[in-house]
Amino acid sequence: MLLLSAGMFGQMYNPVKWSTSVEKISDKEYVLKAQAVIQSGWHLYGQYIEEGGPSRTAFSFKNPKKNFELIGKTTEEKGHEVQDKIFDMKIKYFEDKALFTQKIKFTSDEVSNIAAEVEFMVCDDSNCLPPSSEELAFKIPNVTKLAAAEESAVVKNDTAVTEDKTIVEAEKAVSKAVADPVKKQESKGFLSIFIIAFLSGFAALLTPCVFPMIPMTVSYFTKQSKTKAAGIRNALIYGFSIVIIYVLLGSIVTAIFGADSLNALSTNVWFNLIFFVLLVVFAISFLGAFEIMLPNALANKVDSQADRGGLIGIFFMALALAIVSFSCTGPIVGTLLVEAASKGGIAPIVGMLGFSIAIALPFSLFAAFPGWLNALPKSGGWLNTVKVVLGFLELALAFKFLSNADLVLQLHWLEREVFLAIWIAVFGVLALYLFGKITLPHDSPLQHISVGRLSLGLIVLTFVIYLIPGLWGAPLKLISGFPPAMHYSESPNGIGGGKTETASKETLPEGAEFGPHNIITFHDYDTGMEFAKKAGKPVLLDFTGYACVNCRKMEELVWSDSKVLGVLKNDIVLISLYVDDKKELPESEQYVSETTGKKIKTIGNKWSDLQIKTYKANAQPFYVIVDHNSANLTEPSAYNPDIEEYYGWLQSGIKNFKK
Repeated sequence: MLLLSAGMFGQMYNPVKWSTSVEKISDKEYVLKAQAVIQSGWHLYGQYIEEGGPSRTAFSFKNPKKNFELIGKTTEEKGHEVQDKIFDMKIKYFEDKALFTQKIKFTSDEVSNIAAEVEFMVCDDSNCLPPSSEELAFKIPNVTKLAAAEESAVVKNDTAVTEDKTIVEAEKAVSKAVADPVKKQESKGFLSIFIIAFLSGFAALLTPCVFPMIPMTVSYFTKQSKTKAAGIRNALIYGFSIVIIYVLLGSIVTAIFGADSLNALSTNVWFNLIFFVLLVVFAISFLGAFEIMLPNALANKVDSQADRGGLIGIFFMALALAIVSFSCTGPIVGTLLVEAASKGGIAPIVGMLGFSIAIALPFSLFAAFPGWLNALPKSGGWLNTVKVVLGFLELALAFKFLSNADLVLQLHWLEREVFLAIWIAVFGVLALYLFGKITLPHDSPLQHISVGRLSLGLIVLTFVIYLIPGLWGAPLKLISGFPPAMHYSESPNGIGGGKTETASKETLPEGAEFGPHNIITFHDYDTGMEFAKKAGKPVLLDFTGYACVNCRKMEELVWSDSKVLGVLKNDIVLISLYVDDKKELPESEQYVSETTGKKIKTIGNKWSDLQIKTYKANAQPFYVIVDHNSANLTEPSAYNPDIEEYYGWLQSGIKNFKK
């Protein structure tokens, strides 16, 4: 039997250093600042994350003397926000450093230093550490004595700062090439917004409100201009004016709502419900029920200004285009603006820049090369087809926002199966429309189906067929992040899996439950070990966490593989120990850790302490295959998305157990 030292593999991480400072506003008001310096490659989660996600950063300010009050909430920097596919929610995190501030006001003449505690969680690309806490002390200027309860926190905090003088130096030492991953990531995000908006602009071009305007406008400039050069110049000014108008719209949205307001709204229930209704209205409009138009008086007034000539006249011509084409571009622009604004910062401006460039380019290019107009397809029923297709896409997207609201409220009205059924219906009807089996009010008589329309119909039909197995539990990785997660469904284990689970509950071992993919799982170390001895199987210790992103990735991407799943179900006993389980231990079982010196009060603390003490590691996921005497059968493993390697690692442990 192979026995390896876990100490060779395990590694203790302490990637966050905290420091504090105080800014005086007046004799009574101060701003408390907590600075986190984060080791490269790690990220710290923000304060405002929905329930069900990773453990958020949380501050608690101790006020035994009741001599101050908190003004507002603890604020944090912008950080990064991503749509996490595993937790199916937006998650905010920080890299390199993070600053948190809290304004306070003393309510009595006694001004004292303030002690606080911060709870936080950090992860890197392959590990997550269990939620941890740190004592902080804020020294108020001109206060020299500390309460006994505060003094220990100050000593601890000052020691941390003294031992690590790099808190300030680290910020200076990080070169631009390394310190700018934040800017690089933001740039990457803005680039994707720009590209999506640019493509949306081209889609808007192919609508009945915009496409016919291209030859009309180009013809106007070429006829009204005395020379070809003047025509090209005026058309370029016209295109530039279109860009200015839409970018100005994006700037107004950013200025009114602020860089982060809509970002916060994007997870708000009412925002999602309102946007769901708006998209449904836009979709119905695109399908031909009615047209969304700005007041005719506004269009006429702007159009009259276009006759003034010169630069001002050209600008008003561009504005007239934006108003007249609003019934087609409005829904697309509205969708882009809210989607871009939900990213925060200048994303609405970037989005409108991409959209407007796509709109303006054809006018400028065809004015420069009028001969190209002959290559343009003639206006006709195909323009309305483009509009209808966009309507179906708007309708499908609308239900994503309704799903967001349902997930936040945990109503379980729009679970995964219902969501997929709606998408199958929407795209199924779109396929029938493209094949000419359904016609809508503004459609021209269809004599035949073009090759392009037939090809698009086949693509949509293929997508519908791909969606159907999702009703029975297929993962549908191509659209991961759009439908609700697998666990948010009527049958979390698939329709067949759900029945199997129900049928086998009577034979479920005592103390066990069904875990991911219907694997029999123990959550107590001793109970699981006892069962393993009776079953004669090795044990897989799974140090995990409810809020561990990479743990969920391993379960969804690696454990779901048929070979790996077969081993986990038949050849090994799984004991999953959640290091962030908040259930309190009975007082008689609480103790002070010999390793960390911290009091072990919860079940999660207990399993985290076991991992640290036994394996000298504190990151999750962390997997150990052991025999019935808790001896290692192979090297421990961490996050490893390589299915073949993980399968080979499991087989190695089982083989050593049988020796």
